[in-house]
Amino acid sequence: MDTLKIILQVVLVITSLANVMLVLMHKGKGGGLSDMFGGGMSATVGSSGVAERNLNRITVGFVLVWVLTIVALGLLATI
Repeated sequence: MDTLKIILQVVLVITSLANVMLVLMHKGKGGGLSDMFGGGMSATVGSSGVAERNLNRITVGFVLVWVLTIVALGLLATI
């Protein structure tokens, strides 16, 4: 059980960092954190709709893995 718990904790850290990076990569809608870091300028440079949709799908996938990892760690804590 300890090995499974360590593996899940590593997956949780990796997916947490990936989620932060993926959310920051999204195109800004204006006035948000992405505009503060220059996201507003790059929004007109060359972001395509297909790339944004793929980024959305990847982000949702990582969030689902993150949520399932949290649930699994919670279940392991009750055992």
